[in-house]
This record gives sequence, structure tokens and C-alpha cells, in this order.
Amino acid sequence: MPPILPILYVLTKNILRYLYGMVKMAKEVFCEPDFSFDDDSLHEECGVFGILGHDDAATLTALGLHALQHRGQEAAGIVSYDGHVFHQEKHMGLVGDHYTNPQTLANLPGNRAIGHTRYSTTGETALRNVQPLFAELEVGGIAIAHNGNLTNGLTIRRQLIASGAICQSTSDSEVVLHLIARSRHAKSSERFVDAIRQIEGGFAMIAMTRSKLIAARDPVGIRPLVMGELDGKPIFCSETCALDIIGAKYIRDVENGEVIICQLQKDGDVTIKTIKPKDKKPEKLCLFEYVYFARPDSIIGGRSVYNARKNMGIYLAKEAPCDGDVVVPVPDGGTPAALGYAQQSGIPFELGIIRNHYVGRTFIEPTQQIRAFGVKLKHSANRPVIEGKRVVLVDDSIVRGTTSIKIVQMLRDAGAKEVHIRVASPMIFYPDFYGIDTPEASKLLANQFPDLKSMCEFIGADSLQFLSLDGLYMAVGGEVRNNADPQFTDHYFTGDYPTRLVDEENADNVHKLAVLNCGR
Repeated sequence: MPPILPILYVLTKNILRYLYGMVKMAKEVFCEPDFSFDDDSLHEECGVFGILGHDDAATLTALGLHALQHRGQEAAGIVSYDGHVFHQEKHMGLVGDHYTNPQTLANLPGNRAIGHTRYSTTGETALRNVQPLFAELEVGGIAIAHNGNLTNGLTIRRQLIASGAICQSTSDSEVVLHLIARSRHAKSSERFVDAIRQIEGGFAMIAMTRSKLIAARDPVGIRPLVMGELDGKPIFCSETCALDIIGAKYIRDVENGEVIICQLQKDGDVTIKTIKPKDKKPEKLCLFEYVYFARPDSIIGGRSVYNARKNMGIYLAKEAPCDGDVVVPVPDGGTPAALGYAQQSGIPFELGIIRNHYVGRTFIEPTQQIRAFGVKLKHSANRPVIEGKRVVLVDDSIVRGTTSIKIVQMLRDAGAKEVHIRVASPMIFYPDFYGIDTPEASKLLANQFPDLKSMCEFIGADSLQFLSLDGLYMAVGGEVRNNADPQFTDHYFTGDYPTRLVDEENADNVHKLAVLNCGR
């Protein structure tokens, strides 16, 4: 063999290996959908937690993130400050996979910390997007953690890059760091306020500097953020369940458009300053926090999430009665609504579907054959409860309907005489741009069929009914929808978006916006 051939062989092999790596990275960056067994549900992007001035800051933050795990299971990160140096730990996977390790927490010294738990597309390259994001600026180090999405993030990002900025991630949260860095205000807190006044969308954000913990919420209040206290030290987090897990006291919700600046003094005391908008808008919390995202034991906007979901079932039973033998929830989201439906209808409530809580996302190679029965890995029919029965199946929402098809068939295979689906929220027609990972509008079940009858036939049920929009409003807020000025954010049902969609107004941005959002 001529000497040149082995050289060409090695060179070709290395080139092919490099090209394969580039293709794999491109797939991850451009958000290739992963074939998890639970891909027919909506995903909230993240949960945030921060505490200032407590000796166990990192441990308490890890516990808070554990309570917020439902808001994102792909990755988690914590940044702490020990008075001299910022420390960070970021990991793909669940909070319990990493932050129960004593050494990991030992790597996060200091009496102030913020943390973030995140949902995103999978892939190792996404580690660069795991929050909190940290930067060393002229005024000192700052870390930020963000729940939601900026609807003008891509527009600002392009302007920043055009002026010479270098972006290290695909996260829209990085835009805020650049805006803070470029602000001409003297103090870090003033720069933070200056930055968030330039962004639009739905966000609950916390930031940590060398001496401050700062919390901010978008002008409409789409995403939730609460303030608590433990041993006299301030805490900010996405939901009250994160306060409960550490025994902290709930103080109040951060108001929409409000910025709260907590500063640790040299004597250990904490001063608190609030900045409120001059022209405050009415708060419009995301209705899906009540329908699906928030933990049932949380209080969102002064309302019990559990009670709201149970009320949804009560109103659903009034609007869509059914002759059934048992009311069965799709666990776990449909359980409170199913209890309400059973209570109102007088039909017995039964756990006709048992959920396996110990199934990972892709512990088996997701071949087509495995995906065909994948729903059974998470849900199994309780045959003695449903065999020969007319089942009223209550779910919290239906997105694409693919999981509903499998569950209905599973119940029929287990001997159900009839399966009647009742959904405790209205039909979803429109995509979200405020932090919910929704399919394209054309892939939503409600947009694929002209009426309920054809939708029901597609799923394979005997009947199908959804809760009305007014029924949902009554269940959550006790009043029907004010069509002139809706009390909640409900665009996924109505198309009535509460803010401008700056990045979406330019059709050329649509695909690139999807790429940006995949790294939140």
C-alpha cells in the first residue's frame, strides 16, 4: 500500500467523525424533537429560587429547587457568593441527581445564592444554557435566573450582535446581561432596572450581585413570583411550595411590573427597596398555572391551585354531564378535577389508572416499537375498577391528542364498556410565546378537526367535552371572562395575546426564534 493511502484513510476518518459531530450538534441546537414518552403535554420552562443572608443558602436553594422540580426536569443550576468569589454548579438532570451530594453543596459556599430548574430540549451542548447565567461586569459580578420568555429577545439580540456583542448561549436571558453591562447607570440595581425596562414578554426574574438579591416581574404579571422570609432573611421563588419545603413564611406576591431590591448590610441586616411602575397595568396571570403547571399545594395569585382545579371539575360536571359508572382521572394532573367532577355528579371516583413515577425519559432506546406502547410504561389500567364500566375519563388538558388515543385504547383493552372524555380546560388553538413549550398551531388537536365529533372519533372515545372558557374563569376567579379586558392571560385558548409579539411580527424571524427559545 502506498504511504499516502494510510494518511488519506486517517484524514478521511477524522473528517467524517468531525462532520458527524457537527451534524449531531446542529440537531441539538435546532431543537430536533426528542421522542420521549410524555411528548403530548405542555412544558413550563423553569422555576427560580433565591435567598440572601442565610448561612445555609446553597442547601436551602437546592431544597427550593427540589420543590420546583415540576417546572423543569432537564437541568438545574445554583450560583452562590461567599463575600469574595462567586461559585456555580450546573448540571443536566434532576435536582436530586446532583445536589444531594455533600461535595456539590460544599462547592457553593456563602450566605447568598440563587438557583434555577429548567425544561428545554435535551443534549449536552445545552449545558451552556443552564441558568443562572453569570457575568463579571464593570460594577461587579451578577447572576440572573429567569422564568418565562422575552417576546423581543431576538430583536434585541440582533441589535447587540450588530454592535459587537458576543453571545455565548442561545438563551434569551443572556440579552438581559448584555443590557445590564451596557447601561450607563452607576449601581448594579439601577442597571438591572434599566435593562428590564427594555424587555417585553412574560418573565419572573431574580438577580444576585455581591450584596443584593433583586426580584422583578413582567408588567402584566404573566409568570408568578412570590416573596418569603426565613429567619428574617428574604427569599424569592416561583411558587409557595418552595417556601413550604424549607419552613419559610410567605410574605406576599411580587406585583406585576415591580422590582424589589434587597441589600445585605455589613452588620447582617437586610434593607428592602421597592420600585413600582408609574403606569401599572392590571395583573393577568397565566391561566395554565392553575390548569397544569403549578403544584396543587401552591398558592398562586392568592388562590389555592388545588381548589381551582377541583372547581374546574365541578363546573365541567355542570356543563358536560355524563351517564357513567366511575370517574377516573388521568394522573396526576387530572386528579383534582376528577374529584370535583365526581363530587358534583355523584358518580364514584376511582383510581382507574395507576401511574408509575419511576420511569425515566428514555431509559430504553426509543424505537418505533417501544414508542408504540410507551404510554404503558407510565400509566397502566386498573382492570378491577374499570372492567365492564362506563368510564368518565377526566384530564386537565389535551394538546395533540396522541396520548389520549393510547389511554382510551388501554382502558378498552382492560374491559371498559364505554370511555367518555371530559377535559377540565378549553380547547387549545394558539401557540404560546411567554415560556410554555407548545407545538405549532397546526399540530394542536383543536386545529386539526372541524368539530368535536370528528375529534372524538380520532381519539376513539364514546364522547368528548371540554370546559368552557367562562367555566374556567369561574373556577379560578369566580367571574366570567371580561372580553373587553380579560382578567387572566388566556391567549392559548383565544388568541388574545396580552403583549406585543415583536419577534413574531417579522415572518423571517419565526424559525430563528424557535432556535433561540430552545436554549432557555
